[in-house]
Amino acid sequence: MRAPDWLTRRPVAHRGLHDAARGIIENMPAAADAAIAGNFAIECDIQLTADGEAMVHHDDTLGRLTEGSGPLLAKTAAELKAVKFKDTSEQMMTLGELCTLVAGRVPLVVEVKSHFDGDRKLVRRMAEVLSSYSGPVVGMSFDPDQVLALREAMPNLPRGITAQRTYDDGYWTKLRPAQRDSMLHLRHGFSTRPHFVAFWISQLPAPAPWIARNVFGCPLLAWTVRTADQRERAARYADQMIFEGFVPGT
Repeated sequence: MRAPDWLTRRPVAHRGLHDAARGIIENMPAAADAAIAGNFAIECDIQLTADGEAMVHHDDTLGRLTEGSGPLLAKTAAELKAVKFKDTSEQMMTLGELCTLVAGRVPLVVEVKSHFDGDRKLVRRMAEVLSSYSGPVVGMSFDPDQVLALREAMPNLPRGITAQRTYDDGYWTKLRPAQRDSMLHLRHGFSTRPHFVAFWISQLPAPAPWIARNVFGCPLLAWTVRTADQRERAARYADQMIFEGFVPGT
């Protein structure tokens, strides 16, 4: 299977086309609506709940963008659907609700967030939701085990690996050295068999995504493009950009 042509046809709005100055917060319904209006693909994140639902949210805890506090994993879907984004009337969505909202009008790029604990319930729930969705969609994750889970649970769904050249910044210190090492240089590629790669724009160019793109034919998405310099770099080294903070073409 090859990655679909639509994956690189249009820029991908990072967590939807959000704009906090206009009260549109990442991953909330209005961000999806804005991306649809601009005909941009939507990158979104999903997190697992206590009762096995897939919620559209980046952080694994409440509080940065939403009311409330505490880990999403300790709350039910019903509890999280009642959570409002700060200074808005909008509430958190399930993946199923996002699919209903989008209804195939633009592609979805779904990032499976992981606790790197081997739990595959989130991918199983994603598979259940997408089994009745006919719109264009791909899945991806930083966690090679979740990409492998995507391959096993949804072999016909195009899948990608989200990656960077190094994993030594503060966010990744929670992982064991062996886990970080397993993510380096896309060395898991022969088991996960990704159809595309999403790579950190600040670390392009890099050998591993170059090989994936030019030897194995995996399209390369560059994340997250915010500046003119990054846009130029993405155009030079990648096939498409995942962007935020501006509207391409305006």
